[in-house]
Amino acid sequence: MTTAKTPVSTPDAPAPAHTFHQGVRTGPFVQVSGQGPVDPATGEYLHPGDVAAQTTRTLENVRAIVEASGATFDDVVMLRVYLTTREDFAAMNEAYGAFVEAHSPGGVLPARTTVMVELPREEMLVEIDAFAIIP
Repeated sequence: MTTAKTPVSTPDAPAPAHTFHQGVRTGPFVQVSGQGPVDPATGEYLHPGDVAAQTTRTLENVRAIVEASGATFDDVVMLRVYLTTREDFAAMNEAYGAFVEAHSPGGVLPARTTVMVELPREEMLVEIDAFAIIP
């Protein structure tokens, strides 16, 4: 038995800048493409130099795509966080923790990996992708 892959798309998250979808769903599995601190309405990168505010905006974009797939943020089982500098970890972690706890009413927080990388745009301090499983 095979399950078709379907694209996930919503105007409540930034349109992809390249040749990929905001997310892809196959059966109960949802993969959200990496998101950054972009305003979905204007396409502008927000909160220059403020990794905490960028983290919150980025997670809002992730949540919008997860919800467009038919899942809830509580269905997210894994988040991957990409930071440009180790010095931003504490501020990112605080904003991340507040958002994830507020949007995980089931009380089971997603697993997470954090990696220090160079991101595609200089103004991006953080990028986050997600994997959800719809029960």
